[in-house]
Amino acid sequence: MSDLKFPTYGGQAVIEGVLMRGSQAAAIAMRAPSQEIVIHTEPLGKIYRGAVSKIPFLRGLVILWDALSLGMRALTISANTQTGEDEKLEGPTLYLTIGISLTIGIGLFFLAPALAGQAFEKYLSLNVWWGNIIEGIIRLLLLVGYIWAVGRIPDIERVFAYHGAEHKTINAFEDGAELTPENVSRYSVEHPRCGTSFLLTLVILSVLLFSLLGPLPLFWRLASRILFLPVLAGLAYEYIRFTARNITSPLVCMLVKPNLALQHLTTREPSLDMLEVSIAAFNHVREQERQLTL
Repeated sequence: MSDLKFPTYGGQAVIEGVLMRGSQAAAIAMRAPSQEIVIHTEPLGKIYRGAVSKIPFLRGLVILWDALSLGMRALTISANTQTGEDEKLEGPTLYLTIGISLTIGIGLFFLAPALAGQAFEKYLSLNVWWGNIIEGIIRLLLLVGYIWAVGRIPDIERVFAYHGAEHKTINAFEDGAELTPENVSRYSVEHPRCGTSFLLTLVILSVLLFSLLGPLPLFWRLASRILFLPVLAGLAYEYIRFTARNITSPLVCMLVKPNLALQHLTTREPSLDMLEVSIAAFNHVREQERQLTL
């Protein structure tokens, strides 16, 4: 469809559950160890409706904030639901865990490829363009390899199945179908607004952007990979937004094929009980938004 005529929803998989987010509220549905579906809802902050969220390229920063803040909080809530009060992750331990995860992620996917690209330029006497191409290829291989490797872990496979449930639920809603597990199960695990597509787009755009910076000393090469992350996020968001709104275009369909293909590494076919959880999250976020607009 070229332009959505209803609110656009998104989300992510969490541990034994799904986060669904609208424009005003978020809902997390989780299958507790008792097999009961536990629901957590909360209104979204003003950042999602503020001036920045409406400015092209800058609004991509909202998505970055979303991934780092709301996404981490949802994962923490879902983890605490599974472990119970005695093993709850919170306070300094939570912040330390998030900090270490971010540091490792930036180091592995941005700084390490930059170091490798610089080394190839130096020892093979390559120009900066080829150095950045090699850096981008290494970054892409690390991303795909990491996703493939963690996807073989049984617990992560279940998270990826909930990711598939999230996509199927939103696809069914956007098609106007009744949201029952049986109906939703017939829809695709692919979705053009997926965060996996965002990551792949960001990696590809990084090759172009970093090449424009020209030759840099090692310190500034590494620093630029961190400082330009918000710029890349803004560019990647606008690309994903454009392709999602013009998905019926033959050209756009061709452009998004790599993004959709990569999603098969981060999704699995969900079971009907997983779809039940995803539908519960979606229905609750819609109800929460309805109440907020009264």
